[in-house]
Amino acid sequence: MADKPNLEQVLLAADGHVATITLNRPDQRNPLSATMLRDLASGFRWCQAEREVRVVVLTGAGRVFCAGADLSSFDGETSGLDKFRSRDLFVDLFVLMSELGKPIVGRINGHALAGGLGLACSCDILVAVDTATFGTPEINVGIWPMMIQAILSRNIPRKVLLEMEMLGDRWTAMQLQSLGVINRVVTHELLDPTVNEIAEQIAKKSPVAMRLGRDSFYRHQDMDFRAALHYLHGQFLLVSQTEDSREGIKAFFEKREPDFKGQ
Repeated sequence: MADKPNLEQVLLAADGHVATITLNRPDQRNPLSATMLRDLASGFRWCQAEREVRVVVLTGAGRVFCAGADLSSFDGETSGLDKFRSRDLFVDLFVLMSELGKPIVGRINGHALAGGLGLACSCDILVAVDTATFGTPEINVGIWPMMIQAILSRNIPRKVLLEMEMLGDRWTAMQLQSLGVINRVVTHELLDPTVNEIAEQIAKKSPVAMRLGRDSFYRHQDMDFRAALHYLHGQFLLVSQTEDSREGIKAFFEKREPDFKGQ
């Protein structure tokens, strides 16, 4: 594997085909500072470029996943232009995550609030501990969750999201699971085994089919219906011509596990 980037506020580890990115400022509840956002982007870019990595697990150190943006960035000492430019880091990170080409499993080890909820919803599959809470409390300090609204509106039902944004209340993991926002809700003891099982299952799948399929999922959602059908038809033809596709079909008829190479 290539050398990992030097990161200040994020941990990056890899074990076989699974990489883990950890927000690492637990004493401050893992706030999304400019440094944290840059580190996250660097970590994801490394995972994107590293051929051996087939799935990424995103989590937080300590008892909180992420409490949101670093509110010190809103203080009066920061110029308006600098504040505006710092928000570009959110845009860059969320675009990078959606175009990563590899599945992201969110290991939600604790509360995911404000920007932390946006970060969680940028993952493809969410496994949350049963004590975690979720919400957009920005309205309580006179702000609106502009930077994560495009992500949230694609993951959370419309009326539910408006209630979250307008009231600023917290929601439980079980409540969001019932709405289809979270995939699995587990106890602390089962968090790692569940995440590991999902990551290992994904890592066994065809990397090229996973990349093409994941890309198509996010790209077609904003297309006109007819355009989406034509686009997906072309993507089906593409994925069906890969070596992994031929290997998968051959393995099926030979009644064995396929040996996917990612080609």
